[in-house]
Amino acid sequence: MELRSLGRTGLKVSQHCIGAMMFGAWGNPDHDACVGMIHRALNGGVNFVDTADMYAQGESEQIVGKALKGRRDDVVLATKFWNTMGEFPNQRGGSKRWVHQAVEDSLRRLDTDYIDLYQMHRPDTEAELDETLGALSDLVHQGKVRYLGSSTFPAETIVEAQWVAERRNRERFVCEQPPYSILNRGIERAVLPTCQRYGMGVIVWSPLASGMLTGKYRRGQKAARGSRLNRSFGANPEFDERMYTAVDALDGVAAASGLTLTHLAIAWTVEHPAVTSAIIGPKTPEQLDDLLGAADVRLSSDVLDAIDEIVAPGTDTDPGVAFVPSAAMTPTARRRRAP
Repeated sequence: MELRSLGRTGLKVSQHCIGAMMFGAWGNPDHDACVGMIHRALNGGVNFVDTADMYAQGESEQIVGKALKGRRDDVVLATKFWNTMGEFPNQRGGSKRWVHQAVEDSLRRLDTDYIDLYQMHRPDTEAELDETLGALSDLVHQGKVRYLGSSTFPAETIVEAQWVAERRNRERFVCEQPPYSILNRGIERAVLPTCQRYGMGVIVWSPLASGMLTGKYRRGQKAARGSRLNRSFGANPEFDERMYTAVDALDGVAAASGLTLTHLAIAWTVEHPAVTSAIIGPKTPEQLDDLLGAADVRLSSDVLDAIDEIVAPGTDTDPGVAFVPSAAMTPTARRRRAP
């Protein structure tokens, strides 16, 4: 498994990151099986694990904590905050109050003294970035967190965060975690170049487009109950015709290259020079073994060109993949004044 530097930090992470979103009630409720998959990934050369407080409302973090018992020092551990974690209005977001509470909750569930990479799961349109970065900087200075990152931020917010960190003397985001797959290449237009300009690492999620690039979804078939596609994470659950057309063509490219569609898709994401690591999120050991098999695959220029012909650079087959609507495009912001 190739190790790459996370931006300019010098921290080495594997080109595949084991994602724990499907561990727990959202996917596989068998804790022992999930722990076994994490161990299997670590034994296969992965040194990078990513989770979030919201995944199964903390259950995923608990499973990761169990899995890292006795192996914590060998692993780069990443988690995220921002999403709603309770019934009260202040149990979410980027406020100083919630940042300090959220990290303590994650540390307890993960059963660790520190988090290597603490990421803001989405932009907060209400809290000032300076407040959030100030609170996150406190955590770094206290030794509870080593590095800071963002997730699914638009390019302009990435720039703003870098500006705030520099001008206000805050710790900066050293990496971004955006959605990226052959079917959804929108981040190539601005997000990836922006990350390169600021020396940020990039950890991409949903490289299989919520399972569309496994080839298991076909025209006229409903997504399996409990699958990511069925839960509307990422790809359009209505099975947009453009996706089917692209997947059929990509099947042909994979077959001509002697690859499975899964391996083609995973290998493609880490070919981009801005991408540090791709998150693989298995639900079963069989899925994990298949995903790990892509680690040694490198795509030729001819294959990359063929893929570009199917889905043009910088385009999305599902414009809603990021599921973070621009605040500037709401009806209120566009044309309706408040009464």
